[in-house]
Amino acid sequence: MDLDSVAKAFVDHYYTTFDNHRVNLVGLYQDGSMLTFEGEKIMGAQNISAKLNGLPFQQCKHNISTVDCQPSASVGGVIVFVSGSLQLPGEEHMLKFSQMFHLLPTQGSFYVFNDIFRLNYA
Repeated sequence: MDLDSVAKAFVDHYYTTFDNHRVNLVGLYQDGSMLTFEGEKIMGAQNISAKLNGLPFQQCKHNISTVDCQPSASVGGVIVFVSGSLQLPGEEHMLKFSQMFHLLPTQGSFYVFNDIFRLNYA
């Protein structure tokens, strides 16, 4: 398994889905998944989906700067760390962010077991 290819494919899929059809992200999580969003912990696919779809903007554009990955202790698991910026509609300035995903294998694919998101303020 080429971890870099897995990480790149996941990141491309995740942010394209987030930017265009955020409601479809629910399929990337399971009941045991956890999201920490700006310090708020959310457990379970439906709750994570509700959080992401309840954000106070309908559209945004992610620009990815870096994608780093490592194998995890879980058999076949992958840790993915992303940095970049996002542009919200009507906003002049881009917001810098970092996000970490812990992906676990499931039936020929991966799901997000852990997801940590933070805006980076300078």
